[in-house]
Amino acid sequence: MKLSDINIRDPFILKEGDTYYLYGTRAKDFGQKVGGFDVYTSDNLQDWSEPICCFDSEKNGFNRQVNWAPEVHKYKNHFYMFATFTRENGLRGVFVLKADTPLGPFKIHSPKAVTPQDWECLDGTLYIDKKGDPYLVFCHEHTQIIDGTVCYVKLSDDLKSAVGESVYLFSGSSPEWADVKPAGEHYITDGPFMYRTTAGELLLIWSTFIDHKYAQCAAKSDNGEIDGKFIHLPPLVTNDGGHGMIFKADDKLILTFHTPNQTGFERPTFRQLEDMGDTIRIIGD
Repeated sequence: MKLSDINIRDPFILKEGDTYYLYGTRAKDFGQKVGGFDVYTSDNLQDWSEPICCFDSEKNGFNRQVNWAPEVHKYKNHFYMFATFTRENGLRGVFVLKADTPLGPFKIHSPKAVTPQDWECLDGTLYIDKKGDPYLVFCHEHTQIIDGTVCYVKLSDDLKSAVGESVYLFSGSSPEWADVKPAGEHYITDGPFMYRTTAGELLLIWSTFIDHKYAQCAAKSDNGEIDGKFIHLPPLVTNDGGHGMIFKADDKLILTFHTPNQTGFERPTFRQLEDMGDTIRIIGD
């Protein structure tokens, strides 16, 4: 398969050994009751395997509604998936799953969502700070609070639960370039991912809509850590692409995101980045 054959949203790449593993939201019906997640494998980022089911949400009782945004991180010699599901209370939340290999099968690891139980949340990503402590960075959805936010919460060392209260970072309306909207119109935040530059700066990439088009955005911590104030940088993509993450392929730095943001047509795309120390930019733009 080629990337153009893979209809997923929210692409996420894990490299383990010489193999790239591609995860994402099954785009059919926008990830609603789609039965779980697949992984695709490649050794060159061009030719991909057929989809391999790595989590069966029907068998695990998690096919209630949404199956969104699986990310897989290697942590203490195991592989952990962070994914969004609809909970029994009807609200979306981020759960942690675990497997011995990137191919799965993944099994539910956290007894309950690691996001607040009375919040509508999505798109959790793992961040490990300089001391080695794990955090979840996630979005509190606009569907519940109108002006969506990006937040973080510390996780237990075994990644099974949240420790303490969630901390607000910024809102969808926070950037100076954000659209000015009438009162009551929603600001969307989704797809956070953390990246540390070669100069040690901590960046947070995330997505929203700018002038009604899906956009890939970036912000930088003013103290190089998760508890800093995040300063918004110029958007990376403004032409209907987003929910991205950053990975390394040999000596290249790559941004992957899905485009277009249209059900049935979404595909992963790869764009090479330049790490400029204090920020990142897409090469060729």
